[in-house]
Amino acid sequence: MAKVFEATVTAPVNIAVIKYWGKRDAALILPTNSSLSVTLSQDHLSTRTTIRAAPEFTGDRLWLNGVEESIAASKRLINSITTARKLRAALEQQDADAAPLSTWGLHICSENNFPTAAGLASSASGYAALVSALGALFELPQSASDLSRVARVGSGSACRSMFGGFVAWQAGISDDGSDSQAVQVADRQHWPELQALVLVVSDQKKTVSSTAGMQTTVDTSQLFAERVRTVVPQRMEAIQKAIAERDFAAFAEITMRDSNQFHAVCLDTYPPISYMNDTSRAIAGIVHAFNSAVGRVAAAYTYDAGPNAVIYALKDDMRDIVELFTHCFPRPDAVLPETFYANSFAVFDTPDAAGTRITNPNVAQLAQTAGKFPAGSVRRFIHTEVGDGPRVLPASQSLLDAAGMPKHVRE
Repeated sequence: MAKVFEATVTAPVNIAVIKYWGKRDAALILPTNSSLSVTLSQDHLSTRTTIRAAPEFTGDRLWLNGVEESIAASKRLINSITTARKLRAALEQQDADAAPLSTWGLHICSENNFPTAAGLASSASGYAALVSALGALFELPQSASDLSRVARVGSGSACRSMFGGFVAWQAGISDDGSDSQAVQVADRQHWPELQALVLVVSDQKKTVSSTAGMQTTVDTSQLFAERVRTVVPQRMEAIQKAIAERDFAAFAEITMRDSNQFHAVCLDTYPPISYMNDTSRAIAGIVHAFNSAVGRVAAAYTYDAGPNAVIYALKDDMRDIVELFTHCFPRPDAVLPETFYANSFAVFDTPDAAGTRITNPNVAQLAQTAGKFPAGSVRRFIHTEVGDGPRVLPASQSLLDAAGMPKHVRE
């Protein structure tokens, strides 16, 4: 039997707490400022990608969530694949016995376990999974930081999904992008008490893509220049200190202020861009009210380029937060309890108990003041924690069948 050249990996979602917005070089995806993110657990949010190389494949093909997509239509996808192939070709030149994988066609199959293009960094985990799978398939010796530069040319924030824990994307200053890469600030074990609650307000595709939005901001926003020049460098230093010291109050304030400023810059863009909606703004208000109710900064929100909220809190406070928000934003009858809130951390006795109790009297009083929003205002909750970087899976987890075609196809 002929050897099968294939690799399957999963890669995580990352949620920035210091936002990346704006490019100094659009072709190389070089950012105007550094950024920092938290990698979330792949047990709840991940992209799985299988890549097979074979001489009989007549060309490169891609299936995303069961639907074949055109590789030729995406310059970024071509750039990532081409860059990885060049690295493999260099290995093959040094080893005459190496299989010429760089010259063979590729079948790429990728699946997300969360909504695509809905403000949940699907492109980040997608390109991180692609590059990690290419790295495993091609047996590339490059470090994770080196490969993060390959992921970066596909999707900027993807470079941060090449690591677990807390990750900085260093903007760099070189014109060729050789110093614009991701580095791990702290691993997942450094602060295991930190958890996240994702509130999916919308799973629809964004009306203004991040790529289009950030370029308009760079061209038109006066606030943006000040953010890049002074605010972000100060916050990058301050939040790394907060992470090192596990100072949640400092981490939370910096996170919320940076999210607020990012969206203020979007509104200062001409014409203005508004990614948040009324539900998003209500969630932010309830977070501030929650912190007042418990008498300290116990929760922090952040919003990427979309309406979905991510709330960070320590494990001991997350129960109160889950109870509050599932009460204020009830489950619609058409949504199954385990889909609405999977109860992965056993906050409730059963998933269908979500929203039915509030243990903390101060939080219960806040819930009465906040009231209940229409069912379905939040489509579902994803309770997760800090996670690891890309994982290489065994062949049994492949998304391709024996012929190298997707096991799951949607018409």
